[in-house]
Amino acid sequence: MAALKVLIKVPEKNFSKKIFKLIKDTDVLDLNSEYLYLLQTTHFKNTCSLATLEDEVVGFVSGYRHPQKPNTLFIWQVAVDERFRGQGLANKLMFNILKRKENLDLNYIHTTVSPSNKASIKAFEKFAIKLNTKMEEKDFFIKEDFINQHEEEVLYEIGPFKLKEKNENI
Repeated sequence: MAALKVLIKVPEKNFSKKIFKLIKDTDVLDLNSEYLYLLQTTHFKNTCSLATLEDEVVGFVSGYRHPQKPNTLFIWQVAVDERFRGQGLANKLMFNILKRKENLDLNYIHTTVSPSNKASIKAFEKFAIKLNTKMEEKDFFIKEDFINQHEEEVLYEIGPFKLKEKNENI
């Protein structure tokens, strides 16, 4: 019997409920409305990436082009099912976005991470190394910017970089 393989692809609307559940099950990421995940799998699907094992969602990266910096991808959320963490799936999902024909003009990635989320910070540091570029941090959202109890969010800027379609430096 053949081993099951994780597929990485552009997300489709019919997966939005399962994406919502994946985000909820992380217990770390901010859970957005189901409507947002519907938008991400339709309006923003070209800057999002989905990992499935058969019909199960095991990873998701959401992002969008920065409105004032069109060569910059803002990574909003990175979620990987706990059974698949530490296997490079998050990197594969992000590279899947960057290597698409319509995204080859991207030269920077921006993301925000709370200081206590050391695993995410480390993952983005490793991703910058794979892109052969630098990562800088800047103050962005402070605690007082939020209504509810929320840790500050530090902006991480990765770049510049230049990828070619199907470039296998992952």
